[in-house]
Amino acid sequence: MTVGTQMQQALATVQNAAASMKTFSLETQDQQAKQTFEQLAQTFDDALQTLKSRQKYIEKQEPQYKQ
Repeated sequence: MTVGTQMQQALATVQNAAASMKTFSLETQDQQAKQTFEQLAQTFDDALQTLKSRQKYIEKQEPQYKQ
C-alpha cells in the first residue's frame, strides 16, 4: 500500500468518525452527551484539516504519491 493510499484511507476514516459523532449528537436527548459528541466531531474535523494539509505537503514533496 502506498503512502498516498494510506493517506486517503486515513482521511476517509477520520471523516467517517466525524460524521458518526455528528449523527450521535443529533440522535441523543442527553445534553451532556450531545455536547461531548459535538466536541468530538470538532476534534475529528480539526484532525481532518491537519491530514489534508499533510497530504498536500506529501504530494508536493513526492509527486509519485499524488492520486
